[in-house]
Amino acid sequence: MDADSQKNHLKAYGMTYWTISKQLKVKWLLNYRGGSFLLPNSEAIQKECQIRGVSFEIISNAKAESILEEVSSPSQNMEAVVLEKAPKIAVYTPYGDQPWDDAVTMVLTYAEIPYETVYDEEVLNDGLLLFDWLHLHHEDFTGQYGKFYGAYRAQSWYIEDKKSAEALAEKLGYAKVSMEKLDVAKKIRDYVIGGGFMFAMCSATDSFDIALAAEGIDICEPMFDGDGSDPAYQNKIDYSKAFAFTNFILEQNPLVYEFSSIDMTRKRRIPKTADYFSLMEFSAKWDPVPTMLCQNHTALVKGFMGQTTSFTRSEIKPNVLVMGENKANGEAKYIHGIRGKGFFTFYGGHDPEDYQHRVGDSKTELDLHPTSPGYRLILNNVLFPAARKKKQKT
Repeated sequence: MDADSQKNHLKAYGMTYWTISKQLKVKWLLNYRGGSFLLPNSEAIQKECQIRGVSFEIISNAKAESILEEVSSPSQNMEAVVLEKAPKIAVYTPYGDQPWDDAVTMVLTYAEIPYETVYDEEVLNDGLLLFDWLHLHHEDFTGQYGKFYGAYRAQSWYIEDKKSAEALAEKLGYAKVSMEKLDVAKKIRDYVIGGGFMFAMCSATDSFDIALAAEGIDICEPMFDGDGSDPAYQNKIDYSKAFAFTNFILEQNPLVYEFSSIDMTRKRRIPKTADYFSLMEFSAKWDPVPTMLCQNHTALVKGFMGQTTSFTRSEIKPNVLVMGENKANGEAKYIHGIRGKGFFTFYGGHDPEDYQHRVGDSKTELDLHPTSPGYRLILNNVLFPAARKKKQKT
């Protein structure tokens, strides 16, 4: 899985998922040649690699033992992690959205990793209990329709989306969309606390935390929910309810395309040509979880924007791990934390290979980006639940 040897990093994850779905174990060699996968050799696996265009090398048992010995050496920042159970994957996404509307669904489709879609009804009916891993599409859990009002309120798609959301909330017995979305966010929170793995990108990251922190407080202006907001809502925010962020200031102007001070989009002073973020290096033996999530063939990844592009470093809770950052600009791009028995990862931006994705832009063709480092980070999270859990070292 290093830069020079692998022709299709993204499909290699799908190949690994396919292998463990056949009840075969795979060893993920953390920090060995870009985070390589050691698969059992068989004619079927070789053929599947060839069909998918995945580069591979056949090695002897003696060579495999030699590699494992090197990886296990105390002098090497490497580790072998066993992947043994293919996680059942759900994508939380609105009905009717196309796979290319979201980077995660695009890369899962491209890598040929199966997933199912769920939305509010399934979540509220405890449908998440059927899944090991959940991705949150670019949702607005605050009931403010993505804060698109200022620029897009006259557009037919905005009007229809608002009508659909209101109709669904009414069908489910809620007076307001914000109340319904809060209950959805709380169900997702409980899923994570109970041991689930949650991955979110773009506005699903900060809007999720804001919704939880603003529970019981009306933060929506009349154009969103038909009545005024609580005039003192900023002072009533309970940051302890949020997963990742604290001390943030909500954007009170409904015409501004922004939720809060968490997002760095309007505070950035980085030209596109210099927009990169660096991945942190962790101890593979002592910190295998962040090491898994940061596996890549480069430590420097191209930046990309979104409604929520990246996170204000000073507003991230101290118990949340920053795994990717642009240090010069004081922003975090890729963060990870534990909540109860489960895990969450937040990744800023919309599409790792579309620098400034806008409404109506054409979809990304991943055939043109088979070695994308930015997309690899998504797939690290997809395989993460497959890892055999080890007792934490103390």
